[in-house]
Amino acid sequence: IAKEYLAARHNGRGVLILSEMAGAAKELGEALIINPNHIEEISGAIKKALDMKDKQQRKTIADMQHRLKSYDVIRWAGDFVSSLQSVKKQQKIFETKYIRQDVLRNILKRYKKSVRRIFFLDYDGTLVPFADEPILAVPPARILKVIKSLIEISGNKVVLISGRNKDTLEQWFGETGASLAAEHGAWIKLRGKSWKTIKSIDNSWKPSIYPLLERYRDLVPGSMVEEKEFSLVWHYRKADLELSALRARELTDELISMTANMDIQVIQGKKVVEVRSGGINKGKAVLSLLEKRTYDFVLAAGDDYTDEEMFRALPDDAYTIRVGMEYSYARFRLNDQNEVISLLESFI
Repeated sequence: IAKEYLAARHNGRGVLILSEMAGAAKELGEALIINPNHIEEISGAIKKALDMKDKQQRKTIADMQHRLKSYDVIRWAGDFVSSLQSVKKQQKIFETKYIRQDVLRNILKRYKKSVRRIFFLDYDGTLVPFADEPILAVPPARILKVIKSLIEISGNKVVLISGRNKDTLEQWFGETGASLAAEHGAWIKLRGKSWKTIKSIDNSWKPSIYPLLERYRDLVPGSMVEEKEFSLVWHYRKADLELSALRARELTDELISMTANMDIQVIQGKKVVEVRSGGINKGKAVLSLLEKRTYDFVLAAGDDYTDEEMFRALPDDAYTIRVGMEYSYARFRLNDQNEVISLLESFI
């Protein structure tokens, strides 16, 4: 076992070659970390180990031995208990933001008194659960009915603001009467109008980035690459959890280094790594829509990092709602998609 091997190196010599899939790899970063399925990596690591100078061997062994001595089972157990206690503290924070009946009554009271109302709704993870294949997350009849019913009420406007491409959004929601914002706000379609972009966008970066995403798609079985008009997305929802999480970090690091001088954004989200043109986010999209008209009731619901930009951009008195248990700029929280739909139904 890796740690026993290190403990046995009394003379300070030796080289540890460790699989990136081993739990110890996260703790023993000085070891030669390899992909155990990659023959060239294994042979390269063995060659490097055989050629390693005595001084370098002693330094790396000493560093790892020091860590093993200082971070023993007693300290590990203490950290474990502290983590459990911090979870309870987090739960208390989340509970104070949860929309209970008394909070819901206040929201409905404000809603009924208002004249001009706007709803900003994310789609995946907010109105429907995530699907293994993005195209499978078709909106059920209940969601379509809720959106149509909201729009039919005088003074209401509904904006579906999603990372989805504009063709998919229009296919699914074009008949509801909702305004649509696709690709995190790169494209906006107001009710009865045609699609427009909020800024001039340069896509010249795509050909240089696409091959890298394809390489990671081939490295991780079950992953896929999705191309949108102004973004590229590597999905790994169907892939092995441990391997894909490791590869996602590697890909993100490579992309950030590769795109340092480009006007693009690299974002690691819920089982996706997305590369998109700079200057595009949901915050700018909602601000562009709010500039056109004044509203006395604003509600926004979302579930991930892209929605945080929207929450930050909205007025302080807006009802911003994060779905799930993550920290958020949103004022309120709901547990899941069913609770979001039930909330929307209460306005009808």
